[in-house]
Amino acid sequence: MYKRFLAIIVVLVFTGPAFAQSNDVEFFPASGPGGMVLPFSDAVRVGNLLFLSGKLGTTADGLAPGGIAGETRQALENIRVSLERHGSSMDQVVKCTVFLADMAEWEQMNEVYMTFFGNNLPARSALGASGLALGARVEIECIGVIPG
Repeated sequence: MYKRFLAIIVVLVFTGPAFAQSNDVEFFPASGPGGMVLPFSDAVRVGNLLFLSGKLGTTADGLAPGGIAGETRQALENIRVSLERHGSSMDQVVKCTVFLADMAEWEQMNEVYMTFFGNNLPARSALGASGLALGARVEIECIGVIPG
């Protein structure tokens, strides 16, 4: 898996401009409640890579209850839905970035995070932020592979 990820990165580094100019880039618009247009894409497909925008732990009613654990669970469910909508899955995630409103909640977030991935854990970065949209405790973005 590591060699595959490295190969993908090498290809992107050396062919990035070619990808950007090719027809092999597809943007999937994001929409908010009531069809509100958002200023970013839900996901962008480049070849067989799928780049997801950061996901919060939101439901139709707002932030998921349960603090950091509830928001982390919901953010990862939102990621699962987006991956599957665009042809990928949780077991095809190769990289995640986790933004935390409070690094003291890292351990609680990590306990939930680990339940969403099997033995093939994606590469990951986690960092603290001075604030997140909607007053969220966590935001997670991922890069996945679209098989085939």
